[in-house]
Amino acid sequence: MFQKRPIFKNRKTYIFSSAMALLIGTSVALRSQTASQTNGTRARTLIHGKVDESKLVTLAGNTRPEATAENDLGAVSDDLTLDHMMLQLKRSPQQEQAVEQLVAELHNPQSPSFHKWLTASDFGKNYGLAESDVKAVTSWLEAQGFVVNSVYPNGMLIDFSGNAGQVRRGFHTTIHHLSVDGVQHIANFSDPQIPEALGPAVAGVVSLHDFMPHKMSRAQYTFSSNRQTVQALVPADLATIYDFNPLFAKGTTGSGQTIAVLEDTDLYQRSDWVTFRSTLGLSQYTTGTLTAQHPASSGINNCSPPGVNGDDSEAALDAEWASAAAPGAAIVVAACADTATFGGFIAMQNLVNGSNPPAIVSLSYGMCEVENGVSSNASINALYQQAVAEGISVFVSAGDEGAASCDSGASTALHGITVSSWASTPYNVAVGGTDFSDVLNGATGKYWNLTTSTAATYYGSALSYIPEIPWNSSCAGALFANYMGYSTAYGSGGFCSSVSGQAQANLNVEAASGGPSNCATGAPSIAGVASGSCAGYAKPSWQAGLSGIPSDGVRDIPDVSMFAAVNSFTNHFAIVCYSDEENGGTPCTGAPSNWIGFGGTSLATPIMAGIQALVNQSAGGKQGNPNPVYYALAAKVPSVFHTITQGDIDVDCAGPYNCYGILGTVDYGRNGRIFGTTWGGALSASNSTFSSAYAAGGSYSLATGIGSVDAFNLVTNWSKGQQ
Repeated sequence: MFQKRPIFKNRKTYIFSSAMALLIGTSVALRSQTASQTNGTRARTLIHGKVDESKLVTLAGNTRPEATAENDLGAVSDDLTLDHMMLQLKRSPQQEQAVEQLVAELHNPQSPSFHKWLTASDFGKNYGLAESDVKAVTSWLEAQGFVVNSVYPNGMLIDFSGNAGQVRRGFHTTIHHLSVDGVQHIANFSDPQIPEALGPAVAGVVSLHDFMPHKMSRAQYTFSSNRQTVQALVPADLATIYDFNPLFAKGTTGSGQTIAVLEDTDLYQRSDWVTFRSTLGLSQYTTGTLTAQHPASSGINNCSPPGVNGDDSEAALDAEWASAAAPGAAIVVAACADTATFGGFIAMQNLVNGSNPPAIVSLSYGMCEVENGVSSNASINALYQQAVAEGISVFVSAGDEGAASCDSGASTALHGITVSSWASTPYNVAVGGTDFSDVLNGATGKYWNLTTSTAATYYGSALSYIPEIPWNSSCAGALFANYMGYSTAYGSGGFCSSVSGQAQANLNVEAASGGPSNCATGAPSIAGVASGSCAGYAKPSWQAGLSGIPSDGVRDIPDVSMFAAVNSFTNHFAIVCYSDEENGGTPCTGAPSNWIGFGGTSLATPIMAGIQALVNQSAGGKQGNPNPVYYALAAKVPSVFHTITQGDIDVDCAGPYNCYGILGTVDYGRNGRIFGTTWGGALSASNSTFSSAYAAGGSYSLATGIGSVDAFNLVTNWSKGQQ
């Protein structure tokens, strides 16, 4: 087995593993199963003629930027097992257009197809590849020595296993050991190639490396370990600030609805969720439940229990705050172990292609479009597309890196403006993050009860809605800089270049994310930078009609935002019961002042998923992609959303890409790392003048989307967005 290690401190350990003898022993039986899964009316055949191994086509844009000579430790052994790889298929342009039209009609109240959601089987029969094409591809894989574990019912995805030698011979690329900042990885060292004849039907291998996504949560100090005055969010505060209480009072709690939070880890212990609910006033909603699930695939199962691996803080946060927003809903922690594919996506593929998919899914991980690669981007888009065709609402964290998603976890942005491909498709709600403005405006006493909250009030202290600003913990945030007495964040005399201990502590790429899709397709010419043939997703028809929406022709994110602050100058964060002390948790004993706090768009996303459960309960069923209704309501009923006009999501930067105000010469050093602390730039849409990336304002902004949600007004006005 090969031990994979994380590149960022908040990433985990993964293992490629399989019992190849078992796989080989069952491959014959699977051939007949493969055929049965792909029956039905399909598109016209795309693969014609003989598959000639001497005539190849390159699948460009599928090599990690870290796969360089500088990081190379040599090729892996040919017998290194690569278990449960995914081959993403692709439709003809005509058939893809038909699917897009189908999705539009399913969400159009004037269409006879409105809300006539498909099953996975129906989707595959009508919109999967022709059976002959699937057979041609699976036969080719088997001829290369791979084992076809299963073909998904959607007729668009093949799960297969093999080893590095088979990858080298079949896809004409070698897998190498890499050392990236002292961390060991494996990755293909060049773009894969396949026979030209298969090109019209194959998008590519979803992943041939072990670089996994980063979670979108950020841990925070507890009340007791920090001597500053803080205001920490508990469920009672959420209900007051965002107007949940009138819904709860009339029984709209998410009862009868299921929210799946997608993970690559198991929960540390279920009792944390129970304690969270009992201590913070949610156990009174008796229909609320929590279950763990490892959703199985057809054929050889690809969903192994991941165990507790350090990402369990993410699972705790997601489960608890989805329950805070929808206390009567059934919460399912759907988790699979990572293989060559992120475990959360394995779980989602298996759920979406199963017989009883959830109505709502929440995903709090991400990776930038440039690094994720063309094939993986295509696979995510196809997965979410199928989900909304089945009526599933997909909520995804926009990110915690401002508009610099390729620089997650870094101290400064080097790669310019990028967004997370996990959030940028036209089929998901991209959830951004806000903070409260009470500290900034010296009005804490106006919005919070400053006396000690008690168990009798479930520790809630918020008095009303609190005006919001974008969440931003970087020294490059204009509001932060101004609050600290600086007129600008960048350049000589700017906050980021000051010797202030506060500035030095906040030299980071940490803010709610937003921006234009700019590398969902195409191959970058500069590693990690949206360049070359990179292009974004086309702007969806529903992303229109509001001031502030850029006329850029591409999908912009986020769509909506909710509270996500942590590590910022306002000292706000949210309480979580997470007792895994080995991974940074604390015992959940006594009042929540002894518990740990979190933030990030990982918090905002399950909250929005919970709000959708309230919508679904009120509306009487699945709603598919909520975005068409959101944008329509923003134009028709302004009280549904809180418009955010102050602040930005700008982060500090250095380098030639989308960066303004750098001081002196920057030494990039090994692997692009910066040496020295005087760069002082701020991410900008222009290098020649400062144009913040990005500022709040208007009915829509790339900082906070159409704003945060008044839950009561959203639920009660939902039908107006469908008129």
